[in-house]
Amino acid sequence: MDSFFDTKHLYRSYFKMAFPVVLGLAVTLVYNLADTFFIAQTNDTNLIAGVSLCAPVFTALMAFGNIYGQGGSSLISRLLGQQDAEGVKRVSSFCFYIALATGVALAVLMAVFNRPLLALLGADADTMPHAFQYYIVMVVSAPIVVLSFIHSNLVRCEGMSTQSMFGTILGAVVNIILDPILISVLGMGATGAAVATVIGYFCSVLYFLWLLRKKSRCLSINPALCRVSGKELRQILGVGVTAALSNLMQSLCVIVINQFLLPYGNDKIAAMGIVLKVNMIAQLVLTGFAFGGVPLFGYLYGARQQKEFKRLVRFCLGFLSALSLVLTAVLCLFASPLMEAFVKDAAMIATGAEMLRWQAASTVFAGIVLLMTVLFQAAGKVGPSFVLSISRQGVVFVAALLICVKLFAYNGVLMGQAVADAASAVIALGLLVRCNPMAQNRSGS
Repeated sequence: MDSFFDTKHLYRSYFKMAFPVVLGLAVTLVYNLADTFFIAQTNDTNLIAGVSLCAPVFTALMAFGNIYGQGGSSLISRLLGQQDAEGVKRVSSFCFYIALATGVALAVLMAVFNRPLLALLGADADTMPHAFQYYIVMVVSAPIVVLSFIHSNLVRCEGMSTQSMFGTILGAVVNIILDPILISVLGMGATGAAVATVIGYFCSVLYFLWLLRKKSRCLSINPALCRVSGKELRQILGVGVTAALSNLMQSLCVIVINQFLLPYGNDKIAAMGIVLKVNMIAQLVLTGFAFGGVPLFGYLYGARQQKEFKRLVRFCLGFLSALSLVLTAVLCLFASPLMEAFVKDAAMIATGAEMLRWQAASTVFAGIVLLMTVLFQAAGKVGPSFVLSISRQGVVFVAALLICVKLFAYNGVLMGQAVADAASAVIALGLLVRCNPMAQNRSGS
């Protein structure tokens, strides 16, 4: 099997893989902001809040897709490094069909328990009708959304990072075209926003299926190959579940923040909903550069090229830290204009700008945590990866938020994420020293 990566020009190969991921995620940002933008134009606070409350639903579906998308890509990258073509076909086929089955199961469960779940998300009497309209469309379409995250991850293992980006862009363009038509022209409100999103994801799924048929050298969706060994399943789930936990913890983060903001009014929830999506500008850029290197990290690890692995880690740590500081400066300096792009209410702009500056303050720490997380995932180190997946927007976040709220009330809600990011970065660097992902076992996996 030929090598998919130019390891002699390591940094060039890294950026060749990472840039399309960053651009693809930037389009994903537009994908998500499109709903927020067109909904915000209605100037209906309850409608804005209702759609914002459903953000964790999308994040949760993405998390389940990433169990098999990221878990599968980690294993496939290492199998490519070991020149195991048959294993790649089996694992890729398994990831596709298990993701489809998972999406169907989620659709049934989330539809049955819709009211309790919406209440958990923070919907009240005013926001419940709008939240339900958005929620039910996303839930019924869960298989499509989950599937969309499988091959967008797997094709990058073959070096098709640009094609992965194109699939994401295709869905985003469809969504952006349909949003104003369905939301405003046809007056479908929250339902229109959700329908536009789902159609966009469906177009992405169709594109990736075409790509596998025409371009892929190794990946498969042949049901006859849909099997994995117990060891391979543990690797997929071990890495994939920890990757999914990062997404689920992000949902938990939004839910917890909304619950703490609820006593201060729906305008605060609406402002935070916009802020969290604006802050995704920085988070998705960092995520793109961190996750963009996963196939290369996994390949180097599987091929036992330890020297190149170490060199790439050191470079990425310095690069992401510098990039994080630039993103922090931009978001803090332009916090008010960024909020003003979505809402015209002066009070909400001021509230949102303060929230955004707190969210952006700890970007450099978030970047460190992201890089360390993907390093452990690429190397198949489940334990450290699990710890980091439940820290920054999970256990550490909840603990930091409770302490900050106790000490500073409303301001404590705003600063909780920054405190959690700093603490999680310390944990991440400690794990790098203690559980070195560069130290390979005999099997190289």
